[in-house]
Amino acid sequence: MNLFLSPFKEKLFFSILLVLPFLSAFAQEEITKPELQEIKVDSLYREDQFYFAFTYNTLQQKPVGLKQQKFSIGLSGGFLRDMPINKNRTKAFATGVGLSLNNYNQNLAITGTAQEANYAIMDSQTSFDKNKFTQLLIDVPLEFRWRTSTYESYKFWRIYGGVKLSYLAYSKSVLNDSQGKTLIANNNDFNKFLYGLYLSAGYNTFNVYAYYGLNPILKNLSIEGEKAKMNTMNVGVIFYIL
Repeated sequence: MNLFLSPFKEKLFFSILLVLPFLSAFAQEEITKPELQEIKVDSLYREDQFYFAFTYNTLQQKPVGLKQQKFSIGLSGGFLRDMPINKNRTKAFATGVGLSLNNYNQNLAITGTAQEANYAIMDSQTSFDKNKFTQLLIDVPLEFRWRTSTYESYKFWRIYGGVKLSYLAYSKSVLNDSQGKTLIANNNDFNKFLYGLYLSAGYNTFNVYAYYGLNPILKNLSIEGEKAKMNTMNVGVIFYIL
């Protein structure tokens, strides 16, 4: 009986010795997997891929007598590709594409045709129900980003700024007064290409936004022989989504 048990115990002992290295390697692999996953997430995370903005639109360098009426609003949204440039991923470049819909309520009467439009300032004694022009723009933002983000938190400070290039896809002006309704689509005088500087800053969800156009909305705006290079400044809030 003792002779039988001794070889059995010896085999069991050597079997355990052979299995132990595999169990150790397996345990080591299980321990390092979360660490590898953590490094992978930290090295690949990106911020603020989608944006949505709501703005109040103002006209700058206006002709004498031109005043804005009511509340002129703008809506924009799009996608940006976040490209971090430092190890901590707190600095980045971003570019992408978006759409903007801008409305401007004012007392600049636009009549005539899309090929030959006429412009006049309506005084306070001239009554009208509606007078505005609308722009639909395809935007290409180019921005530099600074933030205090980490891959573990979505709440951080940010300052983003850059240049926005815009192509005018569609424009419309509507004047509704005692003479009837005048609608002009795709007025040739509207600049097809617009560009300007913008800045957004804030913490977490709430961010303020400002854009200043560097070239005129209308190429050939002339009021009683005086030319005007009217541009825009839009201020509001912007929201970012991963």
